[in-house]
Amino acid sequence: MSKVSVKNETKEERFKRIASARTLRILNDLRLLGNCSSTSAYLYTEEDTSKIFSAIEKELKRIKTLFNKSETKFSLE
Repeated sequence: MSKVSVKNETKEERFKRIASARTLRILNDLRLLGNCSSTSAYLYTEEDTSKIFSAIEKELKRIKTLFNKSETKFSLE
């Protein structure tokens, strides 16, 4: 994999370039994981799939909080 270095690239442009590539890679990996659902090729339990999706959902929730850094202010009102 070669590094793409774009002179005068703004932070927004760099974010869009990198985030797009990483998102596409994640979506492709999820599709590949879906291939493991073939019961003619694999044997798995509901517990196995529960662990997989629990781990994915936990990490997705953690990453979402990184992007949603809103200040939570305490108030009794």
